[in-house]
Amino acid sequence: MGTVERRRRSGASALTLLCATALLAVAGMSGVAQAAPLPEPGAKSLEQVRKEIDELYRRAGTATDAYNLAEGEAKAQSAKIVEIAKQVVAGQDRITALKNRAGAAARAQYRSGGMPAGAQLALSSSPSQFLDGADRIRRGEKAATDLMSEMNRTQSDLQQYAKDASAQWEKLEANRIKQETSKKQIEQKIKAAEALESKLQAEEKARLIQLEQEAQYKAQSAWLSTGVLKEINSSASESGKKAIQYATAQMGKPYVWGAEGPDSFDCSGLTSQAWRAAGKGIPRTSQEQLRLLPKVAIKDMRPGDLIIYFDDASHVGMYVGDGAIVHAPRPGRNVTLTGAGSMPIKAVVRPDA
Repeated sequence: MGTVERRRRSGASALTLLCATALLAVAGMSGVAQAAPLPEPGAKSLEQVRKEIDELYRRAGTATDAYNLAEGEAKAQSAKIVEIAKQVVAGQDRITALKNRAGAAARAQYRSGGMPAGAQLALSSSPSQFLDGADRIRRGEKAATDLMSEMNRTQSDLQQYAKDASAQWEKLEANRIKQETSKKQIEQKIKAAEALESKLQAEEKARLIQLEQEAQYKAQSAWLSTGVLKEINSSASESGKKAIQYATAQMGKPYVWGAEGPDSFDCSGLTSQAWRAAGKGIPRTSQEQLRLLPKVAIKDMRPGDLIIYFDDASHVGMYVGDGAIVHAPRPGRNVTLTGAGSMPIKAVVRPDA
């Protein structure tokens, strides 16, 4: 059995154990729940707190996608500005060279006494000199025309470079503003979620994790009850196996928004780096992965494919087989395995179609 297959089976076993643990937790907590004191009037239930925290982190994920996209565009625009600057320098050097050529022509005319070439030709003493002179005049006139055309064209290019640079600077500034806005939104949502969690007692925090697992298990069970796994039987491609190997090797590393390794990841940072390790560059964000990568039906899904979650495509995980994904869940959680159906599936995309 190969390394990737052993890892996949081990991951599936871990997922099965996780689901079983969630079931035991549900049964085990029933007695505790009966003994717990009644909540104060108007107080939020722990389940309400869980949903509120989940929603805050999901919105933070949406803002993270916007931040990552703006960051990628800003890098591209910065690179374009650098390229334009190189073109400007080359154009200025070309103008200098053309002016030097024009100056050399003017100096040559001065050395000839300043007499126009036509006048010198008219004073030639022999027919052969006349013909040679006429040919030189034609060549000289063409060279002068070409020189002026090239100078005008280069000047026009420099003006266009200036316009392009100005446009790129405007886009860069717009993306900087978008980044700052998204960053504030991310930080606000995460702080609000952390503030909610910080108010919980240790026992409530433990119960919150159990509620998360129970909600995931319930959604996964509903997904599996449709018989979907009977239809999903495709094997991973060679590059897909490499992507899975990279992604599963990151398990246990923390989620950090905007991170793409090697010590921490956000959800799309993990999937994009996994496929980069497999030799395939893909878009950085889950929304761009959805927009630009080929879509496949769930029944045709194979390990290595990416599953995009939620209506706003704010989350992504990598399918590893046996109904499981590896993903970076949210701040405060680590890269882990979970059920592929534990969140609302929007689409499945294939990086190596």
